[in-house]
Amino acid sequence: MTIEHYSFGRIVINGTAHTSDVILWPEGVDDTWWRAEGHVLSAEDLERILSKKPDVLIIGTGAQGSMRVPPEVLHQMQEQCERVHVEQTESACALYNDLCEGPTRVVAALHLTC
Repeated sequence: MTIEHYSFGRIVINGTAHTSDVILWPEGVDDTWWRAEGHVLSAEDLERILSKKPDVLIIGTGAQGSMRVPPEVLHQMQEQCERVHVEQTESACALYNDLCEGPTRVVAALHLTC
């Protein structure tokens, strides 16, 4: 799966445009992801992701990085994944494209606005 384009509020993955936040699984795209508190990532928001035990988890915090990741949530991700990257969404997209081609199981949760 390849992220072909990202701009504020819009991402194109394998030729399909999405305008809501997404989770990129090795198996496909889930464009129904929504966080309980909007611009704060919570443990609840990650339950489904962490239950799948990705090797690498990439969190895209939005165009300006406005989605906050509290330290306790970051710690939980780090305990359950080999590697965790928290980046503004544009950087997170580039990192996903670099890492998803390897043998590791990479999952990205991307906030598209703010």
